[in-house]
Amino acid sequence: MATLIIPPVLTLPRDDAAQLYKAFKGFGCDTASLINILAHRDATQRGLIQQEYKVMYSEDLSNRLSRELSGDNKKAFLLWMHDPAVRDATIVRQALSSVVVDLRAATEVICSRTPSQIQYFKQIYYTMNGVYLEHDIESRTSDDHKKLLLSYVRTIRYEGPEVDSVLAERDAKALYKAGEKRWGTDEKTFIRIFSESSNAHLAAVSYAYKNKYKNKLRSAVRSETSGLFRFGLLSILRCAKNPASFFAKQLHKAMKGLGTNDAALIRIIVTRAEIDMQYIKAEYRKKYKKCLNDAVYSETSGNYRTFLLSLLGPNY
Repeated sequence: MATLIIPPVLTLPRDDAAQLYKAFKGFGCDTASLINILAHRDATQRGLIQQEYKVMYSEDLSNRLSRELSGDNKKAFLLWMHDPAVRDATIVRQALSSVVVDLRAATEVICSRTPSQIQYFKQIYYTMNGVYLEHDIESRTSDDHKKLLLSYVRTIRYEGPEVDSVLAERDAKALYKAGEKRWGTDEKTFIRIFSESSNAHLAAVSYAYKNKYKNKLRSAVRSETSGLFRFGLLSILRCAKNPASFFAKQLHKAMKGLGTNDAALIRIIVTRAEIDMQYIKAEYRKKYKKCLNDAVYSETSGNYRTFLLSLLGPNY
């Protein structure tokens, strides 16, 4: 469930565009008005507002936001203005092509999306950048991490709930033989099963592995692999079983220790607010005995904090 709160009676997109234009006028920007409007409109509504703004003022709304805002607040707003597929394509492209490459961010997005989401944002990726996603993965990643990502974005996987229990037990046995049972790891087997399995099947494989070998598949992955390859496998496995738990853990990591990983905080809150943030908040409280809103409040400040908390919805 989403945490995005939309007013029961909406103003027309044209009126929203006029209010945004008014917020930009004068000395400084009325960021509170921007948050009051944009943080309470869904992707379709934001798209209509952008169309009206362009028609009325012959200016791109995102360009105006870019000029008026700064820092993390600017990054959060600009990412929020995209629809989900464009947003994913934007995040991955920036992660793979910036001066400072963020392979963990690219891996997180790719390995946490459904097959249909990946296929759609791959099309958007090419349209936006003139290069295929696979090309950028090839040029920026390496070794088993590269093989996993390439296989994962190329494979069309089943998305339904049906599971073949016999096949699940067979794959659990194959993973055991490829990892814990042998000296060294057969990474090809891990890549094949993790990249070709549906979420339901991989969850069944995990259950069969624990039942047969008295050890969690997650633990086996941790002990048999390392680095970004391990992170990719664990991301796929956790999202197959409980994506809300996966994102709660990533949010906790972003705010844990000295300093906050604002890029990760923005990426997860903005991309999940319209999808499953209610479940993520519940998992966060369950895991860390603290409300996610309170954690974000303590780690952020100013308009940036206000914007993120608006996307998170009520404190509970």
